[in-house]
Amino acid sequence: MYNRRHFLAGATAAGLAAPAILRAEGGIFRDFPFSLGVAAGDPASDGFVIWTRLAPEPMAPHGGMPLASIPVDWEVASDTGFRDVVAKGTELARPELGHSVHVEVAGLQADRPYYYRFTAGGERSLRGRARTLPMPGAKVDALKFGVAGCQHYESGFYGAYRHLAREELAFVYHYGDFIYEYQQDYLYDDGLPIRPVRRYAQRALIDLSDFRNAYAQTLLDIDQQAARSVHAFLSSFDDHEIRNDWVSDIDNWKLGLDTNDPDAPPPEVFMLKKQAAMQAWYEHMPVRRSMLPRGGMVALNRELRYGDLMSMQLLDTRQYRDDQPCQDGFKPACPGVYDKNAQVLGKAQEEWLNRNLGAGGATWNTLAQQVTMMSLDRRRKPDEPEKILNLDSWAGYEAPRDRMLARMGGLRNVVVLTGDEHQNFCGDLIRQDKVVGAEFVGTSISSGGDGSDQRNGTDEWLKLNPELKFANDQRGYMVCEVGREAWQTHFMVVDKVTTPVNILSKRATGVVENGRAGITMA
Repeated sequence: MYNRRHFLAGATAAGLAAPAILRAEGGIFRDFPFSLGVAAGDPASDGFVIWTRLAPEPMAPHGGMPLASIPVDWEVASDTGFRDVVAKGTELARPELGHSVHVEVAGLQADRPYYYRFTAGGERSLRGRARTLPMPGAKVDALKFGVAGCQHYESGFYGAYRHLAREELAFVYHYGDFIYEYQQDYLYDDGLPIRPVRRYAQRALIDLSDFRNAYAQTLLDIDQQAARSVHAFLSSFDDHEIRNDWVSDIDNWKLGLDTNDPDAPPPEVFMLKKQAAMQAWYEHMPVRRSMLPRGGMVALNRELRYGDLMSMQLLDTRQYRDDQPCQDGFKPACPGVYDKNAQVLGKAQEEWLNRNLGAGGATWNTLAQQVTMMSLDRRRKPDEPEKILNLDSWAGYEAPRDRMLARMGGLRNVVVLTGDEHQNFCGDLIRQDKVVGAEFVGTSISSGGDGSDQRNGTDEWLKLNPELKFANDQRGYMVCEVGREAWQTHFMVVDKVTTPVNILSKRATGVVENGRAGITMA
C-alpha cells in the first residue's frame, strides 16, 4: 500500500530531483496535477470508465511529470460528500500513456448517479459525476442525452459546454473533432479576415508530444472540464484528430490532391503519424482498455443499450473507408461515386452492424456516426448548373449508402445522429421514394465562429433538397428526448462564441413519431 512517505521515497529512487517536482512548501507536485480535469465514459448498467491525467505542467514535456509510474487512488461514492464509498482502488499512471488513468468501475447499481474523484501525492482532483444505465431489456419510458462535437480552439470559446453541463442528461455522444491539427493565421467572417479568438500552441501536429500538447491545451478549458465532469461521454473521433479528410491509411494532406502525386505522404509515413494521434486520443478520452490503439488502429465501433427503449450503434466512418472519389471536395459526381466495391464502414464493421441492428427489440434503433448520410445537393446559388455533392460524406459512396438504407427499410424507428458539418440540419433518409429513417446533424461547439441563423443561400439549398426540414448556422449542441411514442431532438444554440460567456436558446425541435419514419418540425 502506498502512502506519502513511500511515494516520496519511490519518486527519489526514480531519479526525481527535488527542484524538478517539489513545491517550495514541501508538496509532491510543482503544481496541481489534475489540471486537465476528470471525466467518465462508456457507461454500462453496472459501471463506467473514470479518467484523469496527471499533468502539473500540461504544456511541458511529459506534462511536467517524471518518467516513472505514479500511484493514483480513486473512489466512487453514492453521495457528493463521499460518506458512502462503494468502490475504490489504486491505479498506476504510466509515463508510456502520458500518465493517464483509465479505471473500469463495475459492480454498481443500475440507473443511478455516482460521484468519483482521484488522489495522488496528497492532491485531490475535481469531483466527477456519472450515471449508470438501466439494466439491458429493462422497461424504460424516457431517456434524455446530449450530442456535441467539432470544437476548433481558435474559432471560439467553449461556453456551449457550460450550458451542456447544466442539462440533466444520461450521457453525451461526442462525434469527434475534439482537436484540430493545424493553427490558422486568419479566420473568416462574411468573407473578411479576422484574428483567431485564441491560438493553438503549435502550427501543425507531427509526433506524439505534439498531439499530447494539443489535447492538453484544449482540456485546460474550464467549460469543457465542467461538461466532462458531470456527464458520462461516449467518445468518438472524426478527421481533425489526425488530418483533414483522412481515411484508412490515406493522408489527404491537401484537399483535391491526387494521392498518386509524388509529393503526397506515403501510407507508411502517415501510419506513423496516425499511430501517435490515436495514442494521444486514447490517453485523453474516458474509454475502455479495449480501445487502446493496436498498430495505430482503435476498435471504435461499439453498442450501447438503454433498457428496452434504445439501442445505439456507435460507428467508425474513417478507419476502414476507401479514398474519397473524384479527389474529394464539394463537386459534381464522377464515376467513382457509383463504385460497387466502395466501402465506408468496411466489410467487418458493416456485418457487425447488420447483426446488431434490430436485435434485442428496442423501440428505437440509433446510429451515432460522423458524416452525413443524406445525399444532398450542395448548391446554394441558382446559377450553378450541376448537382454538387459532399464527397467526404456518404453521398460520395452510393453503393454502401444504398445498402445502409436498404437495411433501415426493414426496421422501425431508425434515427441517425451525425456531426462534421458545423451547422444544424435534419431530414428524411429516403430510398426509392420511401422514407426509411431520420437524420439529425448537429452543429459545432465552436468551429466556424459565431455564425448566423442561416448561411447565405440556405433558401436555395432547402428548395433543392425537399427531404431537408430545417437548417441553421449557429453553434451549440443537440439534446435528444426519447420516449415510447416519440423522439424529439432539440437544437440548442448560443448567440456567439467569440466571447467566453454567451446566451443559450432552443432554436428548433425535430420530432420522429413511433412507427412513422421521417421528421416533422415542432
